[in-house]
Amino acid sequence: MVKYGFLFPGQGAQFPGMMKDLCEKFADGKDFFEKYSKTAGFSISQLLWESSEQELARTDKSQTAITAASLLVVEFLKTKQINPSFAAGFSLGEWVALRASEVLSFEETVYAVKCRGEIMQEVCDSIASASANPPGMAAVIGLDGKTVQTVLKGREDVFAANMNSTQQTVISGTCAGLAWAEENLKNAGARRIIPLKVAGPFHSPLMAEAAEKFSKVLDTLTFNDPVLPVFSNVTGKQVKTGDEARKNAVKHIVSPVLWIDEETSIHNMCNDFNDCKLIEAGPGKVLAGLWGKTEFARKIPCVSWDEMTA
Repeated sequence: MVKYGFLFPGQGAQFPGMMKDLCEKFADGKDFFEKYSKTAGFSISQLLWESSEQELARTDKSQTAITAASLLVVEFLKTKQINPSFAAGFSLGEWVALRASEVLSFEETVYAVKCRGEIMQEVCDSIASASANPPGMAAVIGLDGKTVQTVLKGREDVFAANMNSTQQTVISGTCAGLAWAEENLKNAGARRIIPLKVAGPFHSPLMAEAAEKFSKVLDTLTFNDPVLPVFSNVTGKQVKTGDEARKNAVKHIVSPVLWIDEETSIHNMCNDFNDCKLIEAGPGKVLAGLWGKTEFARKIPCVSWDEMTA
């Protein structure tokens, strides 16, 4: 019997109108969004379907939007008897993975993500106002993570943030830091530097204030031990306890996403099953694309949720 691993995308996967087509064909979709809206305190369908691309790029908007969209996909897949045997999420997506493994209740997941987005946006706005230019992130194509870290060593305004693949590392920093990095990384051999649709310098020390504020929110939540295996961006390994998940949730805001290491951990778990398939359960196909470039993809496929149900 096939075992499914659910992978949940992070910020940057959002787009105006996402999941509208699913809600039109999924009878319980609108009811789910109404439940989410009631818990969040505002209309999720309005956020997803009536916001501009610029509005959705704000982290106080995109975090809730992507989480709602991904949780909707989980509900839809359940109706097709497709359920996860384990879960992992990229950056923000880790919160959906924690919910899928029942570390947090639905209500606490909605609340945590909403608070996380608001706190992080506040800090991003503060950084932007201090420099007159918004901070952000960019994908470095053609260099491995160690090379990127070497080039950026000693800088306090730009950092290696997401270890996506051996040929793609995301950097995070102030506007000035990103400009300096672009020039110097290209001199080091980077083929392209691509700005991302995010509102701040996530997964870097620049978000330390946000981590401190968010830790107080986490103190009000109940973190249960996972009922399904779930993996951490902070360590690249499986999370064993609710207490570990809570501690990682604070570190997560300022620590790099060790996605390459996490993919290896996912592959090792898949080897424990006779038949394993990964599903990107949320908007976009970024994680399926990254997995497809690994050596693991020859044996273990990763497809988008809509491919599974076409």
